[in-house]
Order: sequence, then structure tokens, then C-alpha cells
Amino acid sequence: MTEKSFFAGFGGQGILSLGQIWVYCAMKEGKNVTFFPFYGAEKRGGIARAGVIVSDGEIASPLVTSADSALVMNADSLSLCEGILKKGGLLLLNSSLVQTEPQRADIRVASVPAQEIAESIGGARFANMVALGALSRLTGILSLTEIDAILKDFFPPSKHQFIPMNIEAINAGWEAASGGY
Repeated sequence: MTEKSFFAGFGGQGILSLGQIWVYCAMKEGKNVTFFPFYGAEKRGGIARAGVIVSDGEIASPLVTSADSALVMNADSLSLCEGILKKGGLLLLNSSLVQTEPQRADIRVASVPAQEIAESIGGARFANMVALGALSRLTGILSLTEIDAILKDFFPPSKHQFIPMNIEAINAGWEAASGGY
């Protein structure tokens, strides 16, 4: 199985961190991965994108030019993600910030209020982890069974105090996606 995913939002939403954690989880599950980030020169508020590929087999190219799934974290990223998504692909919208309906009828669409859920847990900075949980459930590409140990390996010790909130956000995203698309 190979899943090509594309994540997009604005700087400060944790798009690049999400991509890194996504592929780190997949590596820990024994899968092959690529991670191709892109971000604007601004520190916060600029564009942030990441193409990730997770596969049981070899990966020929790290570029995601036709995505199986795409995550839209802000309204400005909707058209970009619609354009890169293949026919029948999955588009996950952060419905807290994306109010516009996609224009394409040949894709599957799921919505999760990632920002709202994150704020109820401890702050908007956890919205990317809500999205991770939701997208993981919807794609089936990550099992997340060892997420506590994976996050302890991923984050430096100075950030370990936030692991319980990250796990809560991931689980909340998983539950929010229970309705599918």
C-alpha cells in the first residue's frame, strides 16, 4: 500500500511538524517514507506545505504531484489541495477555518473542526494533531498504536510535558472522523 498525502495551511499551524510526525510514525511502523516540505520566508502566517509518502514498498520519487489524500488547514489552501488531489482522493477540511465547499465532485470530502477541538484541549497549536488523528483514521495508513512512545522519541525532553495534550488531540481527531466522509 502507498499513500501520497499533501498538507497545506499557513505558517504557525504546525503543517511541517505534522508532516514530520506523520512520517516518523510510519517509519516506526516499519514503512518507507518521504517528506518534502515547502514554506514561505515569513516566520508566521506565510504558506506552509508538505508532501509525504508512506509505502510498504520502495518510493521512486519524494514529490507528491497527484495526492491520494490532502489536508486543508486554512481557506487559502483549498484550491491548491483540490488541484493536487487525484480523482477519488480524500480531502480533509479543517472546518473551523475552511467554510467554502470544494468545487470538485469527483473527490471524497471529510470535515473536522480541528481548531475548535484543539482549543478545547489546550490551544490552537494542537490543531495539527487533531488533523493527524482524523487523517490517520480516514486513510488507514497509520495505526498509531504506540503513539505515546513515538512522541517521546520525536519530541525533545523539554517538550514532553505536552505529550498528553498531543495524544488527547490525536484521539479527539480520530473520534471526530468516526463518521467518515
